This record gives sequence, C-alpha cells and structure tokens, in this order.
Amino acid sequence: MSQTRPLVDTLKQELRKQRVTYKQVSEVLELSETSVKRLFSEEAFSLKRLEKICELLHLDISDLVHLMEKNFELTTQLTLEQEKDLVSDTKLLLIALLLMNKLSFSEVLETYDISEPEGIKLLARLDRMKMIELQPGNRVKLMISQNFKWIPNGPIQRFFEDKVQLEFLNSSFNEAGEFRVFVSGMISRNANAEIIKKIQHLAEEMNDMNLASESLPLEQRFGTSLMMAIRPWEINVFQELRRSLDKRVFR
Repeated sequence: MSQTRPLVDTLKQELRKQRVTYKQVSEVLELSETSVKRLFSEEAFSLKRLEKICELLHLDISDLVHLMEKNFELTTQLTLEQEKDLVSDTKLLLIALLLMNKLSFSEVLETYDISEPEGIKLLARLDRMKMIELQPGNRVKLMISQNFKWIPNGPIQRFFEDKVQLEFLNSSFNEAGEFRVFVSGMISRNANAEIIKKIQHLAEEMNDMNLASESLPLEQRFGTSLMMAIRPWEINVFQELRRSLDKRVFR
C-alpha cells in the first residue's frame, strides 16, 4: 500500500508547524503558487522537488519519513509473543510476508491455497498485531515502518535459520538468476569492517530495488532471496590440525 498520502500529510503538517507558506515553497521550486497547490492536491512530487521542500524545512527526507511514522504509529518491531504466533501458523506467516512485499490480498488468494474467509481471519489477526490496517472491501494498509526489524535471535530469525537456511543453500546455484561465491583469506579488523559496510550497502540497494519493482505486475516479479555473510572463522578440519588453539579474540 502506498504511503504517499501519509507522507504528503506529514509534509503539510510540518509546513504549518514552521509557518512556511505555499508562496515560499513556490519560490524554492520556481513554480507558480497554483502549481504548488496542485502538486499537493495530486500528491505528485518528484524526488528532487521533495528534497527542495525538505531543505526549506531544514529536514532530510529520512527525517520526514521518521515524522510520518511517528504520526501514524507504524510498527517497528513485534513482541516476542507476536513473533511466536506468526511462526506457529504457516499461512499467517506466509500472508504477512507477502503483504510486506506489497502483494494485494486478491493476489495472495489467487496464488496460494487460502480461501477468502480464511484469509480474512488471517488479516484480522495481522490487524490486531498492528502489522496492517484492515480497511473496507478487504483492502490492506501496511503499518510496518521502513526501519522494521525482527527480534534479534527471536522466533522469526530462528525459523529462517532452522527451516530456510539449509534449504536455501541446497542448490548448485547454476541456474538462471542464481549466483554463489565463496572467498576466504586472512584480513585485518579494518578490512573486515569495510567489507561489512559494503554488504550493508548491497542489502540497502536490494531493498531500494524491491521498492522500485512494486509498481510492476505480479507476473513480472519473482520471489528472490539474497544471503550474504562474513565472520572470522576457520573450518573445523583445519582447526583440528593446529598445534595449539588459536586464542585470539576478534574485537
């Protein structure tokens, strides 16, 4: 579900709060005041224009998003019991993940063996968890923050480690769209930290691409998983050949 309207509402709220007029906005955007009013009414801002308005308000776009999430009480993390509830019901977990990937309720029913009455009950449970807002006509508004995270080492992460990780790696990675690389070496702590930054950047890029693909029809989108990992580690068969235990601690 698009969050354009809440974002624009938050922008209007901040303009009023800082007593910035449409006339001032028009001067920054080099548009007529009428054109600016039309932009707000149609919610048709380009990223460049949004950045200019944020600069006028002494905000970054990320600050605006944070204000929006605060205003609309978006969920940043579930409770332990809620994660346990998700893991205990495969269909509930499935529909939660699909909605988080911006599939519509009708697309979920068309694609998976879930009846409409059953699906509505699942939506109601997700609504109570504040993951979604169930609206008239079984429309769904996603109530998940962009900074949403699963509980570290919680039920969801353990589920993926126990059930998904081995299945994911059980592949030759030779088919179309598949790729695997394994590299090892002896590097410094600084080099390790730099690689972690690059991995984080790649993960952010994939999230951006996921958002950019939301407007495409479902038949043009494929469920895709990316796993990246790095850790100071030596394979057990090599460790067993050491003359003495490596007592160094990576900190």
